[in-house]
Amino acid sequence: MDRLLRHHGDVDAAPGLLDFAVNVRGNGPPTWLRERLVAALDELGRYPCAAQDVAARAAVATRHGRDPAEVLVLGGVAEGFALLPALVPRSAAVVHPSFTEPEVALHRAGIPVNRVLTDAAHRLKPVQIPAEADLVVLGNPTNPTSVLHPAEVLRALARPGRVLVVDEAFADAVPGERESLAADRHTPDLLVFRSLTKTWALPGLRAGYALGSPDLLARLSASRPPWPVGTLVLEAVRACSSPAAVAEAAAAAAQTVRHREWMVRQLADLPGVTVHQPAAAPFLLLHVPGGERVRTALADAGIAVRRADTFPGLSPNHLRVAVRPPEIATLLMDGLRAVLAPAEATL
Repeated sequence: MDRLLRHHGDVDAAPGLLDFAVNVRGNGPPTWLRERLVAALDELGRYPCAAQDVAARAAVATRHGRDPAEVLVLGGVAEGFALLPALVPRSAAVVHPSFTEPEVALHRAGIPVNRVLTDAAHRLKPVQIPAEADLVVLGNPTNPTSVLHPAEVLRALARPGRVLVVDEAFADAVPGERESLAADRHTPDLLVFRSLTKTWALPGLRAGYALGSPDLLARLSASRPPWPVGTLVLEAVRACSSPAAVAEAAAAAAQTVRHREWMVRQLADLPGVTVHQPAAAPFLLLHVPGGERVRTALADAGIAVRRADTFPGLSPNHLRVAVRPPEIATLLMDGLRAVLAPAEATL
């Protein structure tokens, strides 16, 4: 297994660097969420109870128009990927470029994995999926390309005897959560993974959930230990599924669009930089000649960006940058301009 598949943006974001490598909004959870978590600390002297799990699942179910039995609280979406071997697929297909942990988990379990590479525009055609694949995994919007696939294209991947896994870790950063399958109760054997990490700045807590039929969730979770998620995770899932939190996330998604559009305009003026578009996520995929040199020079200047050659299908000239407000993103533009100017002068 390629060791680069285990590389993630937090490795690029070394301490002290201005962070454009990690796709987390803000430096920590908002005050109201922090207060909810602090209040829950008094419960840490007891094991997480069924009532807490029921409350968290009920909140998620209400948020997505589903039944609580169709919700499984996870220790982050990464746990969901680690559980995929429990489905015992005979042959898996992972759509790339995309988040690499699903492939890592399947390889480690000895499950054959077919890499399905998207086209030059990073779009997927359902006919590309091998007919024998009984497990298909892809992201929407996709990390790191920022591509948002139409929901109907994803539904076309479903077929009897095949589990379709859609990673929606960034779906709440898309206005209206368009193309989301989170509320889809009819597509057979559909699993949707959702994360709280990105929008609510909770990477240290590891909180998320899976949506699917009760039977499918039972298969997925069969090997989990007792008390698989802690009290603070359950509280966070419940809090972030409230109507007020959903409204706040929607406002943040609209703001992200404005910030992303500003960054795209600024990047378009930089020599040699190509931004993959259309972009729908809180990050952008760049193609920059001499990408490895550019990334190293930016780090030397105190700015971290995510190397993207660790994603199958991309090259060392690809970089991923998180969307930040203009007052912060200006520093990235200045850094790129300074790094690229010497290269341009030699042409």
